[in-house]
Amino acid sequence: MPLRHSAALAALLCAGPALAINLCPGWNDPLPEGEARYEVFASPYTHHWSFDEEHKQVYLVSLSRRLPDDRLCGFALFNNSFGQPSAYAYMGKTWDGLLPNWPNVYATVSAGIIYGYVGKYKDKVPLNVGGFAPVVIPSVGYRLTRNLGFEVQLLGTAAFMVGVNGRF
Repeated sequence: MPLRHSAALAALLCAGPALAINLCPGWNDPLPEGEARYEVFASPYTHHWSFDEEHKQVYLVSLSRRLPDDRLCGFALFNNSFGQPSAYAYMGKTWDGLLPNWPNVYATVSAGIIYGYVGKYKDKVPLNVGGFAPVVIPSVGYRLTRNLGFEVQLLGTAAFMVGVNGRF
């Protein structure tokens, strides 16, 4: 991994959580009694819409702080589709009980900054400048229990990711 890439990723790892705390309004606001404060998402599988011999399996783990009004702020670490270590700092909103006849279905949209597509892969993500690019990620999930669910995240025109969402 080039030194510049390592330094940028290390800076995002160190600054990302601090930025999330400072940029997320309501970070310290209390949630209703009994509500989980954090949300973790882990994905062992990503399906790319089109085949590319250079694609690698993507693994991701994220941690979000749940905020009032079903908002969230978080940080994700993953290896991207080309095996490069990457990170995503984001804010988002969740809508629980999305469908009246399916109360366990929920949707989330997050938006933030991704880092990691560098070198010959820099053009694989739109608006990429120095490895940093803005992204919006919609997802749909199904809650098995109040604090455990399965989720599918849409990764633009590239892929979709499947994983487990847990609240604690």
